[in-house]
Amino acid sequence: MDYISRKVLPPDGSFFLLGPRGTGKSTWLRHRYPDAVRIDLLLGDEERRFSGYPERIRDIVSAMPSGSTLILDEIQRVPRLLPEIHALIEGKKDIQYIMTGSSSRKLRRSVSDLLGGRALLRHMGPFLASELGDLFSLEKALTIGLIPLIWASSNPEERLRHYLSLYVKEEVQAEGLVRQIGDFSRFMEIASFSHGAVWTSTDISRESSVKRATVDNYLQILEDLFLAFSLPVFARRAKRRLISHSKFYFFDVGVYRVLRPKGILDSSEEIDGVALEGLVAQHLQAWVQSQKEAHSLSFWRTQTQLEVDFIVYGPRGFWAIEVKRSPHLGPDDIRGLKAFKEEYPEAQCFLLAPVKQKESYRGFPILPISEFLLNVVPENPLVV
Repeated sequence: MDYISRKVLPPDGSFFLLGPRGTGKSTWLRHRYPDAVRIDLLLGDEERRFSGYPERIRDIVSAMPSGSTLILDEIQRVPRLLPEIHALIEGKKDIQYIMTGSSSRKLRRSVSDLLGGRALLRHMGPFLASELGDLFSLEKALTIGLIPLIWASSNPEERLRHYLSLYVKEEVQAEGLVRQIGDFSRFMEIASFSHGAVWTSTDISRESSVKRATVDNYLQILEDLFLAFSLPVFARRAKRRLISHSKFYFFDVGVYRVLRPKGILDSSEEIDGVALEGLVAQHLQAWVQSQKEAHSLSFWRTQTQLEVDFIVYGPRGFWAIEVKRSPHLGPDDIRGLKAFKEEYPEAQCFLLAPVKQKESYRGFPILPISEFLLNVVPENPLVV
């Protein structure tokens, strides 16, 4: 597959580029910074070289001319390098440092330190529909997801399974993050039933036969490895009583598909509907993460079961979005949006559905899902 440009907006100075494996961080950097000096810490000899003597990075930097760029791939492999980089940035030599990572678990404190030292943060996840353009297919995306490594594969389902097993082996097992890898693998499968649903650790604990504290730790591992994210309840200026639990999503719909068990009792309509909601979620998450000013992605659910799938809030706008699998809507499909609009008249409220052109239902705009996804671009607002 030819190189597909990513819609990442890099800063002028040093920055972190974080995201799951296989999303094309290194490929993008090679195209964006072809003359950069690159250190790949996934290579065993490079990892050993700097693990023992992280100060060796100073010798490399001292030999680089002013205005150069240094890329350190998978920086979490040698977190002892981060204080050295921090000191080098503070030294004010005109060098740009770009650090990629597929896990934030070992980086939290150091990332915070470097952000204070003028290293910024960027994220790279699966493809956006707008990055694929004419190559984008809603049906294909819902089936295999949008991970670049998988999108180009001739056998995407097998590649997805290998991708997940490699993640578990190299990022979870090798780092000693869990004691029982079998328990963690079973947890991931059971968690697939909560994709697009409110997360309840007690229920997951019972289903996976592990302690609730272990479930909470496993969830944190998924989020640290960028394999999943959670959405809080939107509670600004709340008048109604809201639920308190977060909503859970795997980072890519293909990962959800390959983890979700399917049997004779499973409804394909239910699985497809959850996949569609997840596809919208990962696009909105990418948009929020790409903004220069802080925005939030959340959902809204009252204790009386009124719900809106997604709330995007920030300086660029305030949107309430409901996702529907069917183009045929009824009064129940807008109950949540109607209640939300009454409480927050400032919000732009709309629905996404598989319609061919923009429509409306009882005053609420309905947008074609594919068209909406193709227009999710970091530099643009989520305009109705």
